[in-house]
Amino acid sequence: MATKWVYAFEEGSAQMRDLLGGKGAGAAEMTRAGLPVPPGFTITTAACNAYYAAGEQFPEGLWEQVIDALHALEAKTGKKFGDPNNPLLVSVRSGARISMPGMMDTVLNLGLNAETLQGLIARTNNPRFGYDAYRRFIQMFGKIVLDVDAEKFEEILERRKQMVGARLDTDLSADDLKAVAEEFMELVRRETGAEFPTDPYEQLRLAIRAVFRSWNSARAITYRDFHKIPHDLGTAVNVQTMVFGNMGPDSGTGVAFTRNPNTGERELYGEYLPNAQGEDVVAGIRTPHPIAMMAQEWPSVYQEFKRYADLLERHYRDMQDLEFTVENGKLYMLQTRSGKRSATAAVKIAVDMVNEGLITKEEAVQRIEPGQVEQLLHRQIDPSAKVHVIARGLNASPGAASGKVVFDADTAVAWSKNGEKVILVRPETSPDDVHGMIVAQGILTARGGATSHAAVVARSIGKPCVAGTETLKIDLERREFVADGIVVKEGDVISINGSTGEVIQGAVPMIEPEMTPELQALLGYADSIRRLQVWANADYPRDAEIARRNGAQGIGLCRTEHMFFETDRLPIMQEMILARDEATRKAALDRLLVFQKNDFIGIFRVMDGLPVVIRLLDPPLHEFLPDYEELLVEVTEARAKGVRTPEIERKEELLKAVAAMREANPMLGLRGCRLGLMFPEVNAMQVRAIFQAAVEVKREGVDVRPEIMIPLVGHVNELKIVREQLEKVAEEVMQEAGIRIPYKFGTMIEVPRAALTADEIAEYAEFFSFGTNDLTQTTFAISRDDAEGKFLLQYVERKILPANPFQVLDQAGVGKLMKLAVEAGRQTRPDIELGICGEHGGEPSTVAFCHRIGLNYVSASPYRVPIARLAAAQAVLAERVPVGV
Repeated sequence: MATKWVYAFEEGSAQMRDLLGGKGAGAAEMTRAGLPVPPGFTITTAACNAYYAAGEQFPEGLWEQVIDALHALEAKTGKKFGDPNNPLLVSVRSGARISMPGMMDTVLNLGLNAETLQGLIARTNNPRFGYDAYRRFIQMFGKIVLDVDAEKFEEILERRKQMVGARLDTDLSADDLKAVAEEFMELVRRETGAEFPTDPYEQLRLAIRAVFRSWNSARAITYRDFHKIPHDLGTAVNVQTMVFGNMGPDSGTGVAFTRNPNTGERELYGEYLPNAQGEDVVAGIRTPHPIAMMAQEWPSVYQEFKRYADLLERHYRDMQDLEFTVENGKLYMLQTRSGKRSATAAVKIAVDMVNEGLITKEEAVQRIEPGQVEQLLHRQIDPSAKVHVIARGLNASPGAASGKVVFDADTAVAWSKNGEKVILVRPETSPDDVHGMIVAQGILTARGGATSHAAVVARSIGKPCVAGTETLKIDLERREFVADGIVVKEGDVISINGSTGEVIQGAVPMIEPEMTPELQALLGYADSIRRLQVWANADYPRDAEIARRNGAQGIGLCRTEHMFFETDRLPIMQEMILARDEATRKAALDRLLVFQKNDFIGIFRVMDGLPVVIRLLDPPLHEFLPDYEELLVEVTEARAKGVRTPEIERKEELLKAVAAMREANPMLGLRGCRLGLMFPEVNAMQVRAIFQAAVEVKREGVDVRPEIMIPLVGHVNELKIVREQLEKVAEEVMQEAGIRIPYKFGTMIEVPRAALTADEIAEYAEFFSFGTNDLTQTTFAISRDDAEGKFLLQYVERKILPANPFQVLDQAGVGKLMKLAVEAGRQTRPDIELGICGEHGGEPSTVAFCHRIGLNYVSASPYRVPIARLAAAQAVLAERVPVGV
């Protein structure tokens, strides 16, 4: 049986969207509902794919089916295609399954030539209309099908308008438009070396081919890449009887939305133009009228249109984007599809439609993309603003900011105190820069990736960050950087977009974030659906407050090392590291204990009644010491000059200590639980501080639930020994206070061996938390800070990897290790608590994976908690039978 490539509108339906595309399915559904739709037919998306599969040739039987469908149109309209007396004219439009506004091509008035033009003029008794339709057809067909530069057509039109003193296209007479059409024909002849095709059937064949080819135009491919739309869907082609909005003052064309696509308000929103054809509205040739004005200009048409708009919105149960034409006072509906909308509008429309009884809460949750929630929670660049992008890096932390460029953290603090807004620009950030990062509006780095220090800290404090901007040439001595040939000096204003990775010259208008009542309602729906709990990564009480305000149900990762980098603590930490005897080390640790205890008191108070997972010291000790190369240069220069001061002697001692601690690969060296085994007094101090803080807040009536996480365990014996050491400290503190605190000891699963031996490790761990940053690094054998700048992004661009594995969890590899660990851990300890605390914890596809493998919670940065709440609910709904249409 021959493949059916063509469907008349009355043969289709909304359920055939995959085959007929959005536009074709919409026209079919409106036809079935009895709305005034000009008759037509749709060539399927399958035909488009077959066209490409056949080397850009029509598949067998397609053209014959098109001719048959055309004859059926002739019968419905009483007109004949190519007939010089009563010509049938058609439009040829694209229509993909997923709406791609403006990305593909349309041809109107097809079927016109010198003979059919005279028939059109004779039947309408309107020469101006005829020549206007003709010049439009030559212009559109020439641009879209014959690849003639669109500007050259516009130049001819503008020249004619200037010649006759016409301000608008509508001011041109029939003779003017006839002359323009003749010049257009000559332009085509000159540019293509051939005559303009006059056979209507040849015009149709070439137009269908052009629409198929527009599926793979550069702009369409770029749009699909950005919106993650598959490239193998293909586009349908809709051939529809022309109705004319350019026949005079009682004709026109327009586009309208059933609700405001910017705000979500329940009102008709759109524009129309009298005496115009469809492209005039979007081309900006004339200023359109707001749709509300139609109520005065064409009151009966407006009421009819409003009735159809309400009917279609109720039918589809979603905000609709409508195209219409009015011909001699008669309304025709050309298109209905779900309308594109802003994040604010998407959330408001979804919640309003729940309240109106149009959709369920489950459907509302499914309709919102996690990225839209992210937009609402961070400052964004106004999408209507014109910007000059001078560099692109990694979109490391979402949001946008403008400010004066500063090149070091101290300057950032100083300028901020004077009321200046600053962007901290660094080759890469280190813990020494945190005080500057906190006061900056945003952070820009030349090196580092999505899980670099800059990215992790920026996300935790809610600051936008663009990292790994390798085209940025920073000169710290001259206090300037160069990007795209532009020199930006300290004090110059730039903007960064952490959601896209763009670096922009100058200040740009911003849209402020807002937790609207509608967003709160939507997240409430999500909470009633999801199974996964959502916790947060928070290192300070201020982070915990934001997390709790955003709906976090616990702290899944409190990184204690960040506490030691504070300016008042770092010298004590260095003193402890450099101590030559136990007494000196103990004295330093005793002073640090006071700070640690106060840190934990603050977090425990904020998280009253909720669990707090505290990771013991993880990084290598040398990270708390000055940079080896900088110290070496300073000491060497001093020696060469013969300088022998106490300060230089101290730095010489420091240099020896740093040199002794240097490691070829510190991320795989003396860190995590290994540090606790070699220097047990450090871990003991931390656990003592945790339990002393817990005892103190419990006396205040706080319900405190500490969970101590021992990092980088690779062998069960490491965990066994460290846990035994620390449990003694915990019991000692509680016995001294006469108070019992409920607590857990567990570990971070962040090396492959821990995942593979999770059954053994679970003997001594009451919880596992997957540290997917390091687990990804150790599974791939990739240094994340080096790889993202050097080759990883090219891997993604060249499709060697489907996504950056430090942003989107590698489910096939890292995910398989996680699944093994979950199953093995539960075999040993059925009630083991399982979570994820890497940066992946707020990424929607990772949240869905964590739901599927049965984790108890995901932990994300405080600002991504709402996104994870939504994604966790969507993971539940994805397992159910789809709801609604």
